[in-house]
Amino acid sequence: MGGLPKGFAKDLSRQVQSAPGQRGARATLPAGGKLLREWNGVTHEVIVTEAGYEWRGQSYRSLSAIARAITGARWSGPRFFGLKEQRP
Repeated sequence: MGGLPKGFAKDLSRQVQSAPGQRGARATLPAGGKLLREWNGVTHEVIVTEAGYEWRGQSYRSLSAIARAITGARWSGPRFFGLKEQRP
């Protein structure tokens, strides 16, 4: 009785996620929000800004850059800060 073609909802979701301005966690975090992460006994606070993120008084365009500065390794920023589920 009608309805959407098979796979339509999945394709639509994929297109929305890849749309300009909708990349990663940034699209869901409001400016002024704070992210906290403890790493090696030190608590790190990141503030969400209109232009990106602020950590230790410096501006960053991505959470991944901050995660790299904290750990010295290449991390997914959203995953490091607990914004993405880890795969089983």
